[in-house]
Formats: sequence, C-alpha cells, structure tokens
Amino acid sequence: MNFDAAQPIYRQIIDDFKKKMIRGELKNGDRIPSQREYAEMARVNPNTVQRAYREMEAMHMVETLRGQGTFVSADQEMLASMKEEMAQSILNYFVAEMDALGYQGSDLIKMLQDYMQAKEAEDQ
Repeated sequence: MNFDAAQPIYRQIIDDFKKKMIRGELKNGDRIPSQREYAEMARVNPNTVQRAYREMEAMHMVETLRGQGTFVSADQEMLASMKEEMAQSILNYFVAEMDALGYQGSDLIKMLQDYMQAKEAEDQ
C-alpha cells in the first residue's frame, strides 16, 4: 500500500478497509489480518495499525474476539452510509480544487460529461 503524506496513515488504513468493504472484497463476518500481520504487510508501525483498528472498532466496522481475531461487522446500511460519505468527501475535494482553478459549475458538468463519454467509448 502506498501512503499519501498529506493524510495520517491510520486514516488511510481505515479508508482502505472501507473501500474493500464497499466493493464487497470484505464481507460481514470475514476475518481481517491481525494488527501485527497488517503492520508487517503494509510496512508501518504496529502502533499506527493499532490506532486504525481501534478507530474501526469504535465505528462498529469491525469486532475483535479475544483469541479468535478481528472480523468485519459492517451491515448493508453502514456500507451504504460509508459509500455516500466517501463519495461526498471526494466530490467536495474535487469541486474545491476546480473552484480554486477558476472553473464554474457548468464547466465541471461539461468536463465530466466529456470525460464519461470518452471513457465509455474506450471501454467498448
């Protein structure tokens, strides 16, 4: 996993798990790597992973069962909420950055339509 220096690593770990859950790569009841396993795999400090896991437990995304591991506990309602929240955050960032470049709303809509048409043509 490549980390962005602009955002805390523990938040990026949480976002990575959210995306995997939203895409269905991780389902309710699936076991996730132990904190130590994840730290080794991602090459990050175990304390950073511990903080991410603790936050995910507080958000009720995962549940840790002593001696058994940590398991996904996000239901469909939570997944829909996480997806909407993440999409809104990305959209807010995009609009703010485009606004900083001087683009108007109508410009963004036109650019997005052109982009999607080109992407659809490319996919065919």
